[in-house]
Amino acid sequence: MKKHLLLLCAFCVSLYGHSQKIYKLSSPDKNIGISISLSDKIDYDITYQNETLLEKGNLQLEIGNLQLGANPKLLKATSKSIQEELTPIVPLKYSTVSNNYNQLILKFKGDYSVEFRAFNDGLAYRFITNKKGIVEVKNETFQVHFPDNYLLHTQQPGSFKTAYEEPYTHIWSNTWKPEDKMAVLPALIDTKKDYKILISESDLTDYPCMFLKGTGENGLISTFPKTPLAFTESGDRSVKITEEADYIAKTKGTRNYPWRYFVISRNDKQLIENTMTYRLAEKNQLQDVSWIKPGQVSWEWWNDASPYGPDVNFVAGYNLATYKYYIDFASKFGIPYIIMDEGWAESTRDPYTPNPKVDLHELIRYGKERNVGIVLWLTWLTVENNFDLFKTFKEWGVKGLKIDFMDRSDQWMVNYYERVAREAAKYHLFVDFHGSFKPAGLEYKYPNVLSYEGVRGMEQMGGCYPDNSLYLPFIRNAVGPMDYTPGAMISMQPNVYRAERPNAASIGTRAYQLALFVVFESALQMLADNPTLYYRNEDCTRFITQVPVTWDETVALEAKAGEYVIVAKRKGDKWFIGGIANNGEKEREFTIKLDFLNKGRSYQMTSFEDGINAGRQAMDYRCKSSQVKVGELLTVKMVRNGGFAAIIE
Repeated sequence: MKKHLLLLCAFCVSLYGHSQKIYKLSSPDKNIGISISLSDKIDYDITYQNETLLEKGNLQLEIGNLQLGANPKLLKATSKSIQEELTPIVPLKYSTVSNNYNQLILKFKGDYSVEFRAFNDGLAYRFITNKKGIVEVKNETFQVHFPDNYLLHTQQPGSFKTAYEEPYTHIWSNTWKPEDKMAVLPALIDTKKDYKILISESDLTDYPCMFLKGTGENGLISTFPKTPLAFTESGDRSVKITEEADYIAKTKGTRNYPWRYFVISRNDKQLIENTMTYRLAEKNQLQDVSWIKPGQVSWEWWNDASPYGPDVNFVAGYNLATYKYYIDFASKFGIPYIIMDEGWAESTRDPYTPNPKVDLHELIRYGKERNVGIVLWLTWLTVENNFDLFKTFKEWGVKGLKIDFMDRSDQWMVNYYERVAREAAKYHLFVDFHGSFKPAGLEYKYPNVLSYEGVRGMEQMGGCYPDNSLYLPFIRNAVGPMDYTPGAMISMQPNVYRAERPNAASIGTRAYQLALFVVFESALQMLADNPTLYYRNEDCTRFITQVPVTWDETVALEAKAGEYVIVAKRKGDKWFIGGIANNGEKEREFTIKLDFLNKGRSYQMTSFEDGINAGRQAMDYRCKSSQVKVGELLTVKMVRNGGFAAIIE
């Protein structure tokens, strides 16, 4: 009881005249605060140690002809503190997550509330409504103003039709005008002081994704795609919206709306370690999760199904012999899955008739003998038009689906993701959403959703480069799993890059590619390159295939958004280190203290480092072995677009 009474002191209420009431909520450690002003609207300011980071924030929800948040009439304010330990089904960062926050719920006349939560690493809020029947949400206002000129790191599509694959653009906040391109979430705000702010959303259900646009007055404001009402087909993997509603969502009147959250960091390392999407997501809805098996997967598309060499005595391509070769490769290195991308079916529109050259059923049988499961690629439209395929695929023995080309994030499409996740779970199938929007909590509600693309990944070939990818741990991967498709064995520096399938290549050094398996998070992690090349570089392949896809602990060691990152991750009693750097400096050197190791024992470390000539010839690397123990200093050197990878066991 005493604890509860002390807590209430953290929630301050002040009266300003007769027209304004101020509520203040602070994080458990008192560093982060939000000041909520109730007058003719609901405004808020966000501070860190009394320094204002965001000001004049405004939140409204327009339902029918009602403006929730305009002239608010407060009925009740309640507060409490939560301290709990969460256990993710698919632990991308930690096997247990502390969820400690202070909560303030403001209940208003008109059957709605706004809930605020203050964490030690950020803030979140959401609308809650208690209205009868079905309602039409016309708009939601998420608006903030910046007290200074901030630098915004965003992806900016040309329209609401987007696969979230644009490179990052870097905009000064006072130059972002309403007529400029909008941005998708997540977005990273650099205050150019000590702080960075990551904006995203969680518990996204029966509602469109939020986009952002500039106000022209040093601020940003939300915008949303309208709910589509009618479509016409546009090829085998898309539709054209022919009619839109005048609302963004038609939904239940009694519900919780998506969380809008701010991760606030004083050190870029905190962005990498954050778990905000998970802590705000709806809890797991599946009773039995024992069948969900995250893991690595061999992928044929990037290398155009083109193994070669003296052990390849067949014509390579999308055929039975080639896929058996991939299965043999996966089996040899303990890779649990292969993906069969476009071409496994006779037609992309027909998921029930495999390509006779492939003989899918023989491959499923063959893979089962060798402990390798089959994952099938499909367009989202084919899935939608054949929604009973989940049952069929389960009967065939398929393990999971890669569903592609959604390219939208309106209410209908958000609901599509959830329908797929739920139906796939019913038949014990996992899902990888490709051509998708970013994660926003569904992967925790239905943990059979193992990954999402929604990134400018390696399939972009020369359009994927470290100067852009060095933002991913701080923005895209900071909100959830990311299907980047790493694993290139042909590496080049950007000034000499020339490549195309089947001789696909990556920008960055060989050590950079190996490090990506440690740095980037995905519960279904690709090995994108040709088995032939993996066989020829067996030391690298042995390292890659030892890297887990789930983790017990994550420690960010060095980090500067857009420039470099070094992380250590633990699975059981093994530690892995991954470091990557951009093109900004010829060479970088870091001294890492191994204070995360256990005391009282010595470890064997195998490391892969940029070779002496890697700055020019990116294929150059060195594999080293040494003894290390807790507290020792480790020197990590990375050339431009370079990397460092190690296993400590």
